[in-house]
Amino acid sequence: MAENLTEKANDILERAIYAAAEFQEFNQEQTNKVVEAVYRAALNARVKLAKMAVDETGIGIWEDKVWKNVIGTQLVYEDIRDQRTVGVINHDTVTGISEIAQPLGPIFAVTPVTNPTSTAIYKILICMKTRNPIIISAHRNAARSTGEAARICYEAALEAGAPEDCIQMIPAGSREFTQMVMAHPRVALILATGGTGLVKAAYSSGNPAIGVGPGNVPVFIDESADLPFAISSIIMSKTFDNGTVCASEQSVVVEEKIAPQIRDEFKRQNCYFLSPEEILKVQNIAVVKESMSMSPFIVGQSVETIAQKAGITVPKGTKILLAELKGVGKDYPLSVEILAPILAFYTAKDYHSAIKLCIDLNYLGGIGHSAGIYANDEHRIMEFSQLINAGRIVVNTPTSQGAVGGTFNMLSPSLTLGCGTGGKNITTENISVKHLINIQRVCRRKMNDRFFSIDKPKYLDENCSEADLRFEYHKNH
Repeated sequence: MAENLTEKANDILERAIYAAAEFQEFNQEQTNKVVEAVYRAALNARVKLAKMAVDETGIGIWEDKVWKNVIGTQLVYEDIRDQRTVGVINHDTVTGISEIAQPLGPIFAVTPVTNPTSTAIYKILICMKTRNPIIISAHRNAARSTGEAARICYEAALEAGAPEDCIQMIPAGSREFTQMVMAHPRVALILATGGTGLVKAAYSSGNPAIGVGPGNVPVFIDESADLPFAISSIIMSKTFDNGTVCASEQSVVVEEKIAPQIRDEFKRQNCYFLSPEEILKVQNIAVVKESMSMSPFIVGQSVETIAQKAGITVPKGTKILLAELKGVGKDYPLSVEILAPILAFYTAKDYHSAIKLCIDLNYLGGIGHSAGIYANDEHRIMEFSQLINAGRIVVNTPTSQGAVGGTFNMLSPSLTLGCGTGGKNITTENISVKHLINIQRVCRRKMNDRFFSIDKPKYLDENCSEADLRFEYHKNH
């Protein structure tokens, strides 16, 4: 059995290597033609793929998944369309250095159950733009919809002249085979979007990897904020696709002096504060307490479904369930990331206590990912931003859409959000084409006159101090 899997992995990578060799010969015009064809085909299938994803996974809202598909196609395409990714992409006449873009080789891309079609399309687009063949590993519960997205993109790519096997999928469901392909020596890079275990496996594979995991996004509402606007923005974000975006708000933190106003505003906008007894019931079905991780059975579910599973009654039309918590960590299970319309709510005695709470939530399970602040005080915005360990600090903006980029700000639209070294990633940026190319630097002879005019014997004299040498280096310039 192991031999069969090894042969299968070798076959997939061999075909990807052949595709890479052919892709290497493409010029920018040929590359752009493939990318445009894939974008058009995927955008045209946005509704069909969204409905397939919800039907197959039982997660989220199909209308919102349409918009995720629009982000993964149209917004991503508009962002990368005019970028140069082939040949000389930059030349500096002062330094004489030219930069040449080269593809990496086969990319192994893992896609999540929460965004099975949009993430696949986005990764295909940035791989085609950089001339990298892509091998997709879909979540076992979303293999059909991810596979259909890949098929549509692949047929469009071939029609536009792309190499055969530039887009491949491995069979879903075999963790052993996924890890075997992930660790294959001919894989150039792993692009992993998913749970903590999967991301850890990617980084343990021995191959270069960009993996992003949980967010656990805290949001601070400052007294200077427009409170009704802040609440409506949070609701719009947290209810989007039933909270399945990893950048969606997980906790709201406020100072006690404005807490009553904020509670009233949440209630006015059809959100429901759980009683202590209801909090216990919800946390029992929403969080696996032993591992302090969200239960997969409530991911992307509606408020009505969650209430029914928990055995509680909430007003009809309730948008979000809020749990007032007194602390962070294992004794407060709802303080962890939950990709559903459930929010933790914290009241802090003052501004500095509120920031400390946000930092504690950030370190509980979302280091480096994203954070939000609602404020009209620039000093507080910048102070918060410098204290929180997040790659994206989203200001007066819904964090789901804001962190993904391309709608409420000018961040590169992306469905893979880097979390920096805090999140065990190599970058805090929104992952796009520039992360999928190697850059060669052609360095022409440019004499450093300052270095060649120094009195070199002084450097051989151990009695010359740093101050002497610094003067020597700069004396004629």
